[in-house]
Amino acid sequence: MVIAVDFDGTIVENRYPKIGDELPFACETLKMLQKDQHHLILWTVREGVALEEAVEWCRKRGVVFYAINKDYPEESDTKSEYFSRKIKADIFIDDRQVGGLPDWGQIYHMIRDNKTIKQLIREESRSQVDRRETTKKKHWWSK
Repeated sequence: MVIAVDFDGTIVENRYPKIGDELPFACETLKMLQKDQHHLILWTVREGVALEEAVEWCRKRGVVFYAINKDYPEESDTKSEYFSRKIKADIFIDDRQVGGLPDWGQIYHMIRDNKTIKQLIREESRSQVDRRETTKKKHWWSK
């Protein structure tokens, strides 16, 4: 799959134009997605030096993108009649999405297991109930 990933507020805390602290497990999850053969595109409003800093920040942490603000690396960004800044991706990961940004563990399971956030939350609730039922204290009158 092709996955477009925002930078500020998604991989790092939003401190634009500075680079914020990494959100927990962001880079580790992105590397796992790459290991699973997904193509990652950095999809950000950053340009020029600010973009170069973001790309280098990710590279130092082992995340090298398939393309940056493009559909594929060789795509020309000259403003021809056929160029569109709109990325053609299967999935977009962005802190501004409806419902906000899930944590990176949930994002990974949503992609790997093809599940919605609603399904993950329902499963987590069920497993918490199951854990509580198995750890209930036995009373002297029960067998």
